[in-house]
Amino acid sequence: MFTHTDFRNRYDAFWKKRAHSMVPPIPLVPQNDPTTLFTGSGMQQLVPYLLGEPHPLGKRLYNVQPCLRSQDIEEIGDNRHTTFFEMVGNWSLGDYFKDEQIEFVFDFFTNKTYGLGLDPNRLYVSVFSGSGNDGIAEDETSIAKWKALFAGVNIEAKHVRLFDEETGGKLGMQGGRIFSYNAKKNWWSRAGVPENMPPGEPGGPDTECFYLFPSVPHDTKYGENCHPNCDCGRFIEIGNSVFMQFKKNADGSFSELPKPNVDFGGGLERLLAAVNDTPDVFMTDLYMPILETIESVSGREYADETNKKAFRIIADHIKGAIMLITMDIFPSNKEQGYVVRRMLRRSIWYGRHYLNIGENFLEKLVDPVVAIYGEVYPEAAREAEKTRKVLNDEETRFRRNLEKGMHEVPKIAARYQREHGSGGTGNTMAKTATGRMLFFIYESYGFPPDLTVAMLEDKGWSFDKNFEEDFQNAKKAHQDKSRAGAEGKFKGGLADNSEQVLRYHTATHLLHQALFDVLGAEVKQEGSNITGERLRFDFRAATRPTPEQIAEVERIVNEKISAGIPVQFQMMPKEKAEKVGAKSFFKEKYPETVKVYYIGTTLEDAYSKEFCGGPHVANTREIGSLTITKIEKIGSNVFRLYAQ
Repeated sequence: MFTHTDFRNRYDAFWKKRAHSMVPPIPLVPQNDPTTLFTGSGMQQLVPYLLGEPHPLGKRLYNVQPCLRSQDIEEIGDNRHTTFFEMVGNWSLGDYFKDEQIEFVFDFFTNKTYGLGLDPNRLYVSVFSGSGNDGIAEDETSIAKWKALFAGVNIEAKHVRLFDEETGGKLGMQGGRIFSYNAKKNWWSRAGVPENMPPGEPGGPDTECFYLFPSVPHDTKYGENCHPNCDCGRFIEIGNSVFMQFKKNADGSFSELPKPNVDFGGGLERLLAAVNDTPDVFMTDLYMPILETIESVSGREYADETNKKAFRIIADHIKGAIMLITMDIFPSNKEQGYVVRRMLRRSIWYGRHYLNIGENFLEKLVDPVVAIYGEVYPEAAREAEKTRKVLNDEETRFRRNLEKGMHEVPKIAARYQREHGSGGTGNTMAKTATGRMLFFIYESYGFPPDLTVAMLEDKGWSFDKNFEEDFQNAKKAHQDKSRAGAEGKFKGGLADNSEQVLRYHTATHLLHQALFDVLGAEVKQEGSNITGERLRFDFRAATRPTPEQIAEVERIVNEKISAGIPVQFQMMPKEKAEKVGAKSFFKEKYPETVKVYYIGTTLEDAYSKEFCGGPHVANTREIGSLTITKIEKIGSNVFRLYAQ
């Protein structure tokens, strides 16, 4: 078996040989970005550099980034979707462009000596078909390059358009190898399709790569004709190269960027599955140790088709939850903690209901996760004892809630029916459950619908004739809203580059140093979160700060603001940055060359020095003033401070 370690070694060697520098991954919970709960792509930390900021490591970059997409949680259970995954990427910041990038990707995918050795006969690609309304032409450069590369391995790559130009209907494969799709599939910008982009926004076409698994039959519920972007599982997307080529003008037209960029992303799990010739990402060494442990505690086999969905959900969810708990994100009813709780409760329910696991089992899955990632993410091993306790406590609590739910869910349902009636289906029969009621109970209390059905049936409830359809409609509406929010908000790095956000971002540097001055050297930053309305700063300290100490911190910060101190940066080796006393976020991994922002006339006499990518205001006077509005304890010796 080709292991994930084999993959990492080969990926690392491939890009280093091509003069690319490795960018360390950022944490699963990104700093200074309240618009997204988790890091959802490898490019998230690189947005400022794609928009023109110089990167400390140069113009050619690559990385492997752990990601989590909680909005996809309902998709888990098939052969390829996961909430936690690792994204491999490479970038050109104004250096090479389409021809070189496509050749790099094809070489890495198909070369048997230093690449993955995938069969080029099973490789299919998509390109941008053009946008007539905006005057952006079809991506002929990418089409020509793909044709030439396939011809080099004796494959005639026919180019086809998926949509019939007269009827707009979807067509089948048509003997094609290169497929043109519209902007919804093959265009990238932070705002989506070209017509949604505001003036000044960059974007561009992309080209995606798909791998064919002939053993998977086409499922006609996804359409009469299969094609690379079909959701039936016969084709799996393994990589996407985005070409940041255009900028939208004020009049709605587009002009070419003077220095276009390349942004490639591919799922490590899917690529590993392709190398091992399995359409099931769970049949790789990134999951098999977890599946084997579930088999041991359940007495069931993963090979049994009736068990696969439950096994996959548990294996995916426990991995993501463990990675977050390692970062001190604990089960709760708020933000990231809610996602951890939801993943754990789904795992417990699927284990209990579908695999008949009657006792606590989640803590037994820590060891296989640590075994998989011990060398890659050693913090998972260091925090294993803490993680086991958190998992065991949460499982004990939820199992107790399940028993309690046998009595509480009927009461919740009765209250919902009194407040909402029959849900608009015309059925006014007493004790009749609707699909919207089931979704409300599911979303609010964590009880899966089949559990709620069983509980209500036991108490004599009947079900509206459309309850299953109504449940799915309510769930889909919620998912669409969540995805729209995630896609619409995401900008990467800072929430936005508004003046107020830049002021608050710079103010966190002053706060960090002032806390250090007042509370002592034990102060360590635990995280920060910035919006246009306030800043939030988490820090570790030996004891809770007194009101007098907080007042002194506020006084120092405002004194530095009034002093009008310049805010500057220098690129330097990480070792030098540490020697000059630059503070860092201890959960972050940094490259050998870093950007240090300092508040002072010179680096030597600066009041504040921090590892930071920026951007910031140019002078502290631009901040205006800062008032600390609240402080609270959020963990053992960990405090959260709010300011405006």
